[in-house]
Amino acid sequence: MEPITILMNEHRVIEQVLGCLDKMAAQAAATRTLDTAAAHKAIVFFRSFADKCHHGKEEAKLFPFVESLGFPRDGGPTGVMMTEHEEGRSCVRRMAEAVKAVEEGRQSGVSIFVEAARAYIALLTTHIRKEDSCLFPMAEQNMTADDEQALLAEFERAETEEMNVGDHEQLLSLADALAEQFGVAKAETCGRGAHVAACGHRA
Repeated sequence: MEPITILMNEHRVIEQVLGCLDKMAAQAAATRTLDTAAAHKAIVFFRSFADKCHHGKEEAKLFPFVESLGFPRDGGPTGVMMTEHEEGRSCVRRMAEAVKAVEEGRQSGVSIFVEAARAYIALLTTHIRKEDSCLFPMAEQNMTADDEQALLAEFERAETEEMNVGDHEQLLSLADALAEQFGVAKAETCGRGAHVAACGHRA
């Protein structure tokens, strides 16, 4: 599987859980209560799958390749993407802090969670669109067959070093469990029975 296809398929799974987060935030805003168990699951997914796995591969492997084509990080497309990754991490930290506040009995945590969740959804939705429509096609058009194989090997190495055996399957199952709980459609490219092939991860 091509490296850009892997990253785009991971985007679809991330969008699936963003849809769950949207419903979670709407429910919290309407009831002024927070499903902390579901919130914890979403935060684990965003930290482990969206950031550590997906953004990690982009920052360590894809972005340096794009920069090798002559696009500078400062003021260039990868610099913008890196800044947005950091903004996303800040949103997730605020969500985690809000969940803790709710669990400690502070009602203000609910509204803080809703605000941080909606900011994260807006940020990542736009971020994914930029990568899918601009950065990824630009990289793919300049990628030789040797480049693709090198990136695939780097992706595999990075995930072997950063993730434990079975982590991907557990995170994809977590994404599906949240989708079932909140009535969100599962990502077509990583549907039941095709997760490993579609996302480019080995069983």
